Amino acid sequence: MGAPVTPYRWLFDHVLTRTDAETAHRAAFAALRAGRPLLRAGLRARGARAAASPVVHAMGLTFPGPLGLAAGFDKNAEGIDALAALGFSFVEVGTVTGEPQPGNPRPRLFRLPADRAIVNRMGFNNDGAAVVARRLAARRTDRSAAPVVLGVNIGKTKVVPEEDAVADYEKSTRLLAPYADYLVVNVSSPNTPGLRDLQAVEKLRPLLEAVRRQADAVTDRRVPLLVKIAPDLGDDDVLAVADLALELGLDGIVATNTTISRDGLASTAEEVARVGAGGLSGAPLRERALEVLRLLRGRVGPDLTLVAVGGISTAEDARERLDAGATLLQGYTAFVYEGALWPSRVQRELATTSARAAR
Repeated sequence: MGAPVTPYRWLFDHVLTRTDAETAHRAAFAALRAGRPLLRAGLRARGARAAASPVVHAMGLTFPGPLGLAAGFDKNAEGIDALAALGFSFVEVGTVTGEPQPGNPRPRLFRLPADRAIVNRMGFNNDGAAVVARRLAARRTDRSAAPVVLGVNIGKTKVVPEEDAVADYEKSTRLLAPYADYLVVNVSSPNTPGLRDLQAVEKLRPLLEAVRRQADAVTDRRVPLLVKIAPDLGDDDVLAVADLALELGLDGIVATNTTISRDGLASTAEEVARVGAGGLSGAPLRERALEVLRLLRGRVGPDLTLVAVGGISTAEDARERLDAGATLLQGYTAFVYEGALWPSRVQRELATTSARAAR
């Protein structure tokens, strides 16, 4: 079953697709943040319905439902509470880098509507760890802040050479770990040169060990640590990361990031060529993301948290990931295509199917 054709979806397909994707994103996100006071009532109503949601206990945290927002939408931690009000049970901000950076030249965000997909080559554009940390510190004193689980996704500053990558990640960890409910080390974006090389186990081990030490040094609690991997890893490399996660005592793996593959797209070759390089997300990622999830769960057993992301568009997709071993779910591209009602609709439908299964 596909996603229903809502008024927003009609608007997206017939109007918004004619607007530059990044411009549309900025305008929609600004409107969402500006409407936060109106969304508070929705957040309270969601809280009243929380007992019906399939609560998830993972990594020592309690998630009011399984669906969260993936990193990439709120890069600078500017709209956490508005996003929570829409129905996301957790929000992962970032990717945040040690130093502020503008990202790659525009245009750098594109839609492939025929595939319900997005291609981005944003390049970790963000305000930098120090600014984001100050923003998160201020949010802690805001009594109106939503009780939402907050993840912080950290990556490498583009101008930092690979030999200094560990120190760059340590800086972000030092500044951001005190405000994170969990941390994600992103070594899998295709848009920072050389970043994916850090997925090799011999490079990933010292990086994760350093982030773990730094997080422990700056907090009086154990902040859960996860690593986010690419769908383009070979199966053996996926299993090697799983083994490393177990060896180091990581709390989880986020599977998966965007793909550089363009196989099997419905979009024309001309459309794909016009969009150019970058990471592809959305429906075409579904099959490989599901394969990676199954590989990981089969390797790590029942206890490690697996966050499934990539190609989750409907409640049926979400249920398939949970049945395949996902602990938690994340969405991004479907949220863009389906609009503000998408997260609460998926959570509600999941709750309904869970209630039926329990009878």
